[in-house]
Amino acid sequence: MLRYWTAGESHGPALVALVDGFPAGMAVDKALIDAELVRRQGGYGRGGRQRIETDAVTFLSGLWHGTTLGSPLALEVVNKDTKLERLEDVDRPRPGHADLPGAVKHLGSVRAVLERASARETAARVAAGALARQLLAVFGIEVAGWVTELGGVVLGDRAGTLPELRTLRDSSAIYSLHPERDAEVTELIDRIGKEGDTLGGVVEVRVDGLPIGLGTHAQWDRKLDGRLAQAVMAVQAIKGVEIGMGFEAARRRGSEVHDPIHYDEAARSGTQLGFTRPTNNAGGLEAGMTNGQPLVVRAAMKPISTLRKPLESVNLKTKQAEEAAYERSDVCAVSACSVIVESVVAFEIAAALVDKFGGDSIEEMRARWKLYHDMARSR
Repeated sequence: MLRYWTAGESHGPALVALVDGFPAGMAVDKALIDAELVRRQGGYGRGGRQRIETDAVTFLSGLWHGTTLGSPLALEVVNKDTKLERLEDVDRPRPGHADLPGAVKHLGSVRAVLERASARETAARVAAGALARQLLAVFGIEVAGWVTELGGVVLGDRAGTLPELRTLRDSSAIYSLHPERDAEVTELIDRIGKEGDTLGGVVEVRVDGLPIGLGTHAQWDRKLDGRLAQAVMAVQAIKGVEIGMGFEAARRRGSEVHDPIHYDEAARSGTQLGFTRPTNNAGGLEAGMTNGQPLVVRAAMKPISTLRKPLESVNLKTKQAEEAAYERSDVCAVSACSVIVESVVAFEIAAALVDKFGGDSIEEMRARWKLYHDMARSR
């Protein structure tokens, strides 16, 4: 089983991801992980913290001469803005944040909760996801994410290969597939920021090159759509997840939703085994399993809950009405959210890949991958 945990506080010494179950024998490209960490820090609308930090990963265990050993990998991202011991507690909880429920739950301070609940923790998840992407690449599986909506401005998708779409996305200040609309959106972010408010949006992740049969129909907690939904919903500020057509499927007839199945003998040698679909409304998943089509996952991110123009709150000491506290924050982090969601999706797909073809080494996984597809083609 491939899995990971994270540790660390927003203003503590470092964030750490502990990755367990990663197969031996894969050469790790640290630069690719660092590049994803840099992307996470970018995107128009980010705050002052991103000018302080220069995120990069350090491997504390699990590598020998840059290659995975099969033992647990500890990935560290150091915080430059380390000041947790100097920070005071927060008495006025922010609506929409972990402040109030966390302080009550632990019968303790707001600071003790907000430091761990902070989205700064996602630096560790991006590092783990960027490592997982390198495992997926061994099997020709590609992952990419982008912004499809920001502050109510619908930007949408575009047709193209993932390399083509990545090039478009990387030319956009907000990580969308429509860089020609950047000015419209950045002006909106600037205006909302001057008003002391924040913006949310919708991000999409696509995964290409998937084989048929990752995940399972047999147990509810191992269905891949459920695992993906949990991983994405667990990202800070995510309030909704959909796969493929998602909620729109509930508004249409079955004949307008389900993807017809065709067969093309010329494509038999590929991972789809010759089965093709004229549409992909299912988003690459049926009954908790991949069906060979591209996986499409979308997530809705609420506006950041820390406002420069604070909402009403209550002082936890006096119980008197006061404005909520302000902690340094962003006006909009939807661009960064697309990187984070991309990372957690990549990790869940890698975990499903290990479940299906797993062994102690990359070499063993390759052999099982080949055997599976050979057997499937023979039937």
